[in-house]
Amino acid sequence: MKRRNLLLLGAGAVVLAGTAAAHTAVRDPGVPEIHDPMPAAAPSTQDRLKVKPVAYWASVFQKSWDYQYRHGLPLSRSTDSRDHYDLSYDVDSCVAMFRATGQRRYLDRALTFTENVAGSARPSSSLKESGFKDGYRGWASSKSGEDGDEVPLYESYFWRYATSLLTAIRDDPGVWADAGYRARYDRLLAFAEVDVFEKWYERGADDTIYRERTHMASHWALIALNLSRLTGDADRRARYTTVTTTIAERLRNQLRRSPADPTAYFWSDVWDSAKRPGQDAGHGNGVIAYVVEARDRGSFWTDADMAAFSGTLKVVWPGGPTYHAYVDGTGSDNGWFADGFVKLGRYDPAVQLRLEKHQVVNDQFAANMALNARLLRG
Repeated sequence: MKRRNLLLLGAGAVVLAGTAAAHTAVRDPGVPEIHDPMPAAAPSTQDRLKVKPVAYWASVFQKSWDYQYRHGLPLSRSTDSRDHYDLSYDVDSCVAMFRATGQRRYLDRALTFTENVAGSARPSSSLKESGFKDGYRGWASSKSGEDGDEVPLYESYFWRYATSLLTAIRDDPGVWADAGYRARYDRLLAFAEVDVFEKWYERGADDTIYRERTHMASHWALIALNLSRLTGDADRRARYTTVTTTIAERLRNQLRRSPADPTAYFWSDVWDSAKRPGQDAGHGNGVIAYVVEARDRGSFWTDADMAAFSGTLKVVWPGGPTYHAYVDGTGSDNGWFADGFVKLGRYDPAVQLRLEKHQVVNDQFAANMALNARLLRG
């Protein structure tokens, strides 16, 4: 089953508007106030040798390689940013496959999709129904009830992975030394810095960056984390670092010991609330996608945090065909973990082995399992 159907069924309605204004804390007596979970078991070296190799997951990914291009190419050329939201999964999967295998065909596809998206941007002043009408470039959306306005959620959802693509280029010595790739990288970085991050920051960071839900803010935390690694401008880097740190600290303050498992994390998607049932698993993928990349770069999050988030995965998915809708282990859902929770497998072979039994597999899931295997097996 393709992730687009899974997203429709599992992620639920998307909340678009919001501010970073503080909410009155709401506490549920069933959720302990303790932030730190009890330690989980240490990863097993023996399990590391049992995980399926990169080649296995690459073969699974290849089954949808042609479909991905047929479906993704028109999305990349669209001038509606809601289509870029859907395209983000393709970019993430191709970046993960490039990092797992080193094969540049995956990098090339991710670059083509991202360049097409940037190329479809138009000045805000020319977008008839835009509520901004300024000189920044962007996209209108007429889907999901947006009526032709510019939507920060859709752009952040795509550009978190588009900027991760740029970090993959920067981190690969061979690609970085290639003048052709460098030129493409430079153009996309300049676009991301000005017509994505700066644009929404200047339009009002409280409303557009520090969003009203944890997962929505996490998209911007990942963008800022990536750009802080890539920018050559000290002032921009300081701003990116401030945004990432602010969101990370707010997320840290959200975390509680899970009422379902003392080794797991519980959190609400509503800032300053600890009320059950907490974050829904579908949107919780966005939080995990950020914290995993931040941990990989030694930014803020620890191995202990990753173990606790892995505990949350066990609460959400206790095994077999049972998938819970919320991080407190209640409700039912479809088991869509490809955009976040799957990435926890890179830290613990036991988690990876468990994910190998997951039945809701698509190309993004397979690609990130391949990257997990590469990082686990060396």
